Amino acid sequence: MISAKGGVLFEVEDTRKQGGDVFGHIGKLEEGSLAVGDPVTAEVNAFTRQATALNHSATHLLHAALREVLGDHVAQKGSLVDDERLRFDFSQFEPVSREQLQRVEQRVNEQIRQNHMVETRIMSLEDARSSGAMALFGEKYDEQVRVLRMGDFSTELVRRHPCEGGG
Repeated sequence: MISAKGGVLFEVEDTRKQGGDVFGHIGKLEEGSLAVGDPVTAEVNAFTRQATALNHSATHLLHAALREVLGDHVAQKGSLVDDERLRFDFSQFEPVSREQLQRVEQRVNEQIRQNHMVETRIMSLEDARSSGAMALFGEKYDEQVRVLRMGDFSTELVRRHPCEGGG
């Protein structure tokens, strides 16, 4: 929620990095009016942020489990993560069987129950790749990258902030 003097309320539905330290807020102006240069106050919905972070962390666990069960050819092709759900698009050469799906679900749930601390480190892209961190094919990374590690199960380059514990 973004607010300003005079009863202005703007409900933020999405935030996108525009470049550098500039973020764009997409949403609806619920009350009042805003003009360029008006001072505003932004307030984060802690529940929504935590729920989104948990679902984001789950995408990393899901990716690792899919690669473990289906094979190293599995690669993330897209995703949707919000506070209520996640969708994970991935490459696969044949339909996923019911048994494979159950094994993937079992592995993800095992990792969640183990509640590994989520470690993030900033390092050079070269060091990240040599450490075994998985990068998304076709994704462009800066020279300094964030590496997310969840126990020994998942190590990936990331662009968003996950939750602090996997469970």
